[in-house]
Amino acid sequence: MVLGILPNVHKASAKEDILNINADAAILVDAETGRVLYGKNIDKVLGIASMSKMMTEYLLLEAIDEGRVSWDQEYAVSEYVWKVSHDTALSNVPLRRDGTYSIKELFEAMTIYSANGATIAIAETIAGSEKNFVQMMNEKAEELGLEDYKFVNSSGLNNKDLKGYHSTGNEDEENVMSARATAKLATTLLTDFPQVLETASIPRKTFREGTEDKIDMENWNWMLPELVYGYEGVDGLKTGTTDFAGSSFTGTAERDGKRYVTVVMNAKGGGDSGYNQARFDETKKMFDYAFSNFDKKEIVPAGYQVKDKEKLAVEKGKENAVTIESKEAITLTVKNGEEENYQPKLVINEDLLNDQGQLTAPVKKGDVVGYLTVEDRDGNAIEFLNANQTRVDVIASESVEKANWFVLSMRGVGGFFGDVWDSVASTVKGWFS
Repeated sequence: MVLGILPNVHKASAKEDILNINADAAILVDAETGRVLYGKNIDKVLGIASMSKMMTEYLLLEAIDEGRVSWDQEYAVSEYVWKVSHDTALSNVPLRRDGTYSIKELFEAMTIYSANGATIAIAETIAGSEKNFVQMMNEKAEELGLEDYKFVNSSGLNNKDLKGYHSTGNEDEENVMSARATAKLATTLLTDFPQVLETASIPRKTFREGTEDKIDMENWNWMLPELVYGYEGVDGLKTGTTDFAGSSFTGTAERDGKRYVTVVMNAKGGGDSGYNQARFDETKKMFDYAFSNFDKKEIVPAGYQVKDKEKLAVEKGKENAVTIESKEAITLTVKNGEEENYQPKLVINEDLLNDQGQLTAPVKKGDVVGYLTVEDRDGNAIEFLNANQTRVDVIASESVEKANWFVLSMRGVGGFFGDVWDSVASTVKGWFS
């Protein structure tokens, strides 16, 4: 849903803020399934600043993957990019007006150092102009199923910092998203293009090393293990800071095969180091909570049959019913010791049933007849970034062939006489009641 204005919260969480995250919004999710493990104001739309560059990264990596752009492709600097890149008040690597730069080094400058001029250069390379690229950003957000977003430039800067070159939105407008949408973008980026972490995890690199234009770039993600607020397992993803967005950070960390994604927006506090520290302090709370309290557990095994619902009636089959079971196991990231708090829920595809609630023969082994999911013991659905990720197919575990005409005829005759007998029995019973 592309936003025209900044709305207020429309799906505010009523859950207790167990972590007391000191920020306008925050979210913690399991990267593999998208399960929301913690949230605060996750649908409130806020500024995202340079976290916007995750969408630019996505579109570039997609273009590389599709062969529309190559890493060694050279970019000739436009006047727009030249002017922005020489603004020392912004995060930048200065680009020469008459220079050319490979897409690889521009990508590294954007991903490691949040270089804004380099980001616009990538946008121009992919789409011909930043205006066209911004349209691509919004279209891709819709395609990825994001909600609550609006992109007005490729970098995440305020439009007023674009030297009069802004092409979309108002003069002082910025990119906005909700914490939920930001987390969804991050997890999708990690799923579709995990190679982004190869660059996002680089703590330090020299831009144009060996030339008079060299710039030492230290990653703005200070939670990388080698940097000042190093945290074990952190290998991405993107910081963001403007006056409008405040101190923000989308982080990701992996330990022992478990990966989590966090988003903190407009973090407060931070002591002597100011707001740069605040976003990492609040992120650390969420990572500590995740790695200390959650694990992946098998909640329902493959081949599971729901009690008293092991079979489905079949019309016109050699057998009158077919056994059904879950095709795969359901695993879920759950809080330690709370595995028993979940129960299976069977949903049969009503479109496959007749008016009597029966399947119609023939039924083949492996035919999908519905799905199995899990919910908590109170019947509440589990919250995910995307559609329910605990859903697995329920299939027929055997085949039921269609009965021949003779069998069906005999059943019809039997049913007729059965109905007659029931009617007679009821009448006789009425005489003596």
